[in-house]
Amino acid sequence: MDLYARIDADIKSAMLAKDKMRLQALRGIKKEFIEAKTAPGSNGELTDDTAMKILVKMAKQRNESAAIYKEQNRPDLADTELAELAVIETYLPKALTADELEAELKDIIAAVGATSPADMGKVMGAATKKLAGRADGRAISAKVRELLAK
Repeated sequence: MDLYARIDADIKSAMLAKDKMRLQALRGIKKEFIEAKTAPGSNGELTDDTAMKILVKMAKQRNESAAIYKEQNRPDLADTELAELAVIETYLPKALTADELEAELKDIIAAVGATSPADMGKVMGAATKKLAGRADGRAISAKVRELLAK
C-alpha cells in the first residue's frame, strides 16, 4: 500500500475512533499530498519518494513552530504542533542515531572519494539523497564538516 492510500485509510480509522488530533494531522498531510499531485508540472501521480519529502518538510515545520511557541510562552499551541509532529513521525523512517549517522557518512565519504573540507558539496549531495527522512540536514552537515576536517 502506498503512502497516500495508507494516509487515506488512517483518516477513516481516526474518524471512527473520534481521534480529533490525529484526524487533524492526517487531513493536513493529505492536503499537502493533494497539492503536490495537482501542482503545475506534476503528472498527477505522487510517488512515495515525493510523499516522504513532504512528510520530512512537514515534520521540520512542526518542530520549528513548536520551538517558537515555547519561546513565546504559548504551551497550548506548542502542544498542538508536537501532537501533529508525533502523528507525522509515525510515517517517517526510523531516525538514525549519532553512531549510525557517522557510519553512513563515512561510507558516503569513501564512496565519493572526499578527502578535504573542499569536497563537502559532493558529500552533502550524496548524503542528503541517501539519508532523506532519516537524519536532519543540519546534523548531516555538522557531522560531514567534522569528518572532513580530520
